[in-house]
Amino acid sequence: METELLSLMKQRRSIYDLGKNVDQSQADLTSLIQDVVKEAPSAFNSQTDRIVIAYGSAHDKVWDIVLDELKKVVPAEAFEGSKQKVEQQFKSGYGTILWFTDMSKVKELEDGFPLYADNFYDWSEQHIGNSQFAVWTALAENRLGASVQHYNPLIDAQIAETFEIPKDWRLRSEMPFGSIESTADDKDYMDDEDRFKVID
Repeated sequence: METELLSLMKQRRSIYDLGKNVDQSQADLTSLIQDVVKEAPSAFNSQTDRIVIAYGSAHDKVWDIVLDELKKVVPAEAFEGSKQKVEQQFKSGYGTILWFTDMSKVKELEDGFPLYADNFYDWSEQHIGNSQFAVWTALAENRLGASVQHYNPLIDAQIAETFEIPKDWRLRSEMPFGSIESTADDKDYMDDEDRFKVID
C-alpha cells in the first residue's frame, strides 16, 4: 500500500510554539493555501468556504482583537494567563488563516435543493473541516506548524468590521501558522476496537 499521504498526516500536529522564522515567501504561501483550498472536496461541489489570509500587522490585529474581546469576558485574575497563551502560541506565528462559511451560498443551495435543505449547513461544516485539514497538512509538509482555534463567535463582529468582511460570511475558525519552534508531544490514540467496526 502507498503510505505517503499517511506519513504527511502523521506529520501534521497542533503546534503551539510558533515563530516567524519562515523560509517561504508570502506569495508562495498564499499560492499554496489557495491551491489546496480549491482542491478540498465539498458536497455538490458547493465551495461554501471563504478564506482570509492575514500576514504582518493584519495577523497581529487578529490576535489583538481576540485579546480585546477576551478582556471583556474573562475574569481579571485569569486574563493574564489568557493573554500569555494568545501572545505566545498564536500571535507569535507568521500568519493567520481565517475560515468563513458563505451563508448566502448555503441559503442558495437550500432553496435550490429543498429535498436536502436540512443538510447543507452541516455539509458546509464538513467542507470547512476538509479545507482546514488539507491546508494544515500542506503546511506540515513544508515544515510549518499550525493549530486550529475557535474564538468565534466572540470576535465575529470586530473581525468583520476591521477587515471589511461581507455580511454573509460566518467566521468558523482561526488557524495561526509559522515556524515550528518546538515539536508537539506524542499523540494518544483510542483503542481500535472502540473506534472501528469492520463488516464483510
